[in-house]
Amino acid sequence: MTSARDPDASDPGGDLDVDAVSKLEFDRRPETDQSFENALAKARDGDRLTVDDGIELITTGTDVAGIDPERKEAVLEIADRRRAETVGEEVTFVANLNNNVTTACNTGCLFCNFKDSAHAFEAESGIDHPGFTKTPAESRRIVSDALEFGISEVCSVSGLHPAFALNGEHHDILESYADPEREVNYKPPAAYATDPGTYREQMAAMSVDDVHLHSMTPEEAYHAKRGTDWSYEDVYRELEAAGLDSAPGTAAEILVDEVRDVICPGKIRTDDWVAAMEGAMAAGLDTTATIMYGHVENAAHRVEHLQVVRDLQDRTGGITEFVPLSFVHENTPLAEHGVVDGGASDAEDELMIAVSRLFLDNVAHVQSSWVKYGDEKALKLLNCGADDFMGTILSEEITKRAGGEYGEYRSFEDYVDMVNAIGRIPVERSTDYRTRHPIDPDDGPYGPTIGPRADGTPMLAGRDRELGRSGSVNADD
Repeated sequence: MTSARDPDASDPGGDLDVDAVSKLEFDRRPETDQSFENALAKARDGDRLTVDDGIELITTGTDVAGIDPERKEAVLEIADRRRAETVGEEVTFVANLNNNVTTACNTGCLFCNFKDSAHAFEAESGIDHPGFTKTPAESRRIVSDALEFGISEVCSVSGLHPAFALNGEHHDILESYADPEREVNYKPPAAYATDPGTYREQMAAMSVDDVHLHSMTPEEAYHAKRGTDWSYEDVYRELEAAGLDSAPGTAAEILVDEVRDVICPGKIRTDDWVAAMEGAMAAGLDTTATIMYGHVENAAHRVEHLQVVRDLQDRTGGITEFVPLSFVHENTPLAEHGVVDGGASDAEDELMIAVSRLFLDNVAHVQSSWVKYGDEKALKLLNCGADDFMGTILSEEITKRAGGEYGEYRSFEDYVDMVNAIGRIPVERSTDYRTRHPIDPDDGPYGPTIGPRADGTPMLAGRDRELGRSGSVNADD
């Protein structure tokens, strides 16, 4: 197997045909033979929704222009009721750290401002850049330090550094190609100022004291098997043996290829994303699933994306949560070239959460991201069908670089205050939701209790140790 990517297309802005993109007409449009009233009745009765039903609900009816406020409120009310029936009144969150290994990447996604051209990282490039690459030793130190704050999860999602390989054997295979840079997007570690190590070495480094390691997106798994005939299951089993505990279903963006052809033509296709997720779950790992919406796609694409996720869950049952991520457009190539001038509206965000809850009848948890939405809207979305409130995120790099404004850290006290304000129950959870710790508002001060070194102490109280530079997740939301 060789790489499907074109190295000449690694600059997302250099040869973008803005006129062609702005005039783009997709084959799939939000048109149905269903009515809003019938779709709403099916949602109210708990019947499984079709794609046409979902389109009617997420648009508040294709028979009207724009979003109808009264119809929208009806959809939100049903979704909130379904949330209460499915998971009750708890609002969960996790004590976590984001430690991304590198910003070096040549994939060229037009929605991303996280990556830095991998050429800039070469030892002889002479190019100043704001990016970073961490060695396995640096990653281990960062995680070890963060454990003192009580974290129970490390999330790591990184750029596709050309020197990254699964293991030593993979390095040998990639180096055997006649032109590895062009054929399989590979240069040896010696070409770079900093060696990122192998994926296996990074997983082992971040797996400290049984902290839960949530890493290796489908796109990264593709990168970790490029140039070989290995299966996704092979890759995830290798990484699971090194300490990986679950895999994030990011790199999903919109799981409709006519949209991917526009916003991330160098990225894996929908069927490869699905195959990678199936491989992770075949290896015994839990996964999550995401959608990144509010750019060039339409309502039909959003619901078809939900159909892909629901079908995958029907087959596997391994998706623990669904995470809608509203596109942060500032500082991205799509915005810089005038293809988009904004993201989703507040009403679209509310309906995305609500229809995710109603359509994904086999996924228990839907997340509201305070990093993407900000506190006020994120709280509102907890009354639109969401029940999870993300994590503490001791560092958040990717959304910030795309122009996000909502911060990098959330204390337990913040969580308790905000969740209490909407009359719900704050609950610290493990990544897989199997361990939960409800928090009594009268038992402050509040701190994590689930992590390997957690003792209930507030995360930053009395601890002046600083974390090294780490990053999260618009790179690969």
